[in-house]
Amino acid sequence: MAREVGLLLQVVLQNGRKDDRPDLEALESALRSAMLRAGAAALGQLLQAEEPGPQQRRVPCVCGQHAHYRELRTRQLLTIVGPVELRRPYYLCPSCHQGQFPLDRQLDVEHRDLSPGVRRMLALVGAHAPFDHGRQQMEVLAGLVVTTKAVERTAEEIGADIAAREQREIQRARQLDLPMETEDPIPILYVEMDGTGVPVVDAETLGRAGKVPGQPAHTREAKLGCVFTQTTWDEEGYPIRDPDSTTYIGAIETAESFDKRIYHEACRRGMNRAQKIVAIADGAEWIWNLVDPAFPGAIQIVDLYHARQHLWDLARRLHPNDSSRQNQWMLRHQPKLDDGKIENLVRFLRSLHPDSPELTAALQREAAYFERNAERMRYPEFRRQHLFVGSGVMEAGCKTVIGARLKQSGMFWTVRGANAIIALRTCCLNHQLENYWENRQAA
Repeated sequence: MAREVGLLLQVVLQNGRKDDRPDLEALESALRSAMLRAGAAALGQLLQAEEPGPQQRRVPCVCGQHAHYRELRTRQLLTIVGPVELRRPYYLCPSCHQGQFPLDRQLDVEHRDLSPGVRRMLALVGAHAPFDHGRQQMEVLAGLVVTTKAVERTAEEIGADIAAREQREIQRARQLDLPMETEDPIPILYVEMDGTGVPVVDAETLGRAGKVPGQPAHTREAKLGCVFTQTTWDEEGYPIRDPDSTTYIGAIETAESFDKRIYHEACRRGMNRAQKIVAIADGAEWIWNLVDPAFPGAIQIVDLYHARQHLWDLARRLHPNDSSRQNQWMLRHQPKLDDGKIENLVRFLRSLHPDSPELTAALQREAAYFERNAERMRYPEFRRQHLFVGSGVMEAGCKTVIGARLKQSGMFWTVRGANAIIALRTCCLNHQLENYWENRQAA
């Protein structure tokens, strides 16, 4: 090997560019190719199994009998150092005629043409970029040629396994009386939730009404949640999120299923040790219906910026096509919201009597919205406690977890595929992929 590398260096250095300078990139690429070939040759030697001895010529079969050794068989396997040949014993059961390769199972390549290392690479590129882009990354960065479909299938397979594992953990936590944690208390633990549409194939929206009356739906709502902690605040009293404390969960599922998911994540993050629990969301009823039973006693806050948007919508309705009057209206009435004087705001909205029945109905709806959420809009009180009053972390999560990967131009998902990628992305963003990969065969 050393002699081969030496000869390679001489060839590359002698064949420099026209200005007689060596092409460093060519040198790097050539060396990497040589090292990969050497690595593949070495790994191939390690994967050449010998015939089993007299004591290893029978192995248990799933039918309850024993399979007997027949012969050595070979197959191609793509590894992180390139294609290699795997030779291993083949066993056949005389009772059920089921064949098996025990070594394939031990190496975690049973019914797979990709090694564990390659599958982990494909999961990473598939989690962060479109599948065809991941294929290109594999070729450029790792020197491995794979198909776009291989990236898709591998990423979704691993994501689906992560999702299934999460469901088992959720069920286990609900069924078992797990011991209380004894770590240090958490001053403030935040739980945030939201929903965002994911474009799906037509088959996933059959019978579902779209946002436009009379039109079919083109998306399914992915429910997303995050949990993070806060220990301190800055000199001006504004809260500071603890570094690297945010974890995400999410799926296209019912509110009931999501309830179990977000509750489990909060428990995993130490909810039992939290001195104060804060739930922040927009005004969606499904969220507050979930928060009340799952997090009793939590401080509930409607995202201030979402609440302001409700006022802006009214300003535009009251003064269409007149941005100056819209701004003036907001300057007069937004302080009622920001100062937590929700009852005053509700009385004002209900005192308006426009000529348009549609506008009257809109005013009544918004007045009911603010009245219903009045206790969740005491922003001065929340700020005195140095709490966040906006769901910026969740908004960023919708863009980072869902938007950046699942809502790119031309993308249409099945629910199964979308949920697999969501599970894979949250696992990566939560820095849990290594733990999953180490323990994936233990379940």
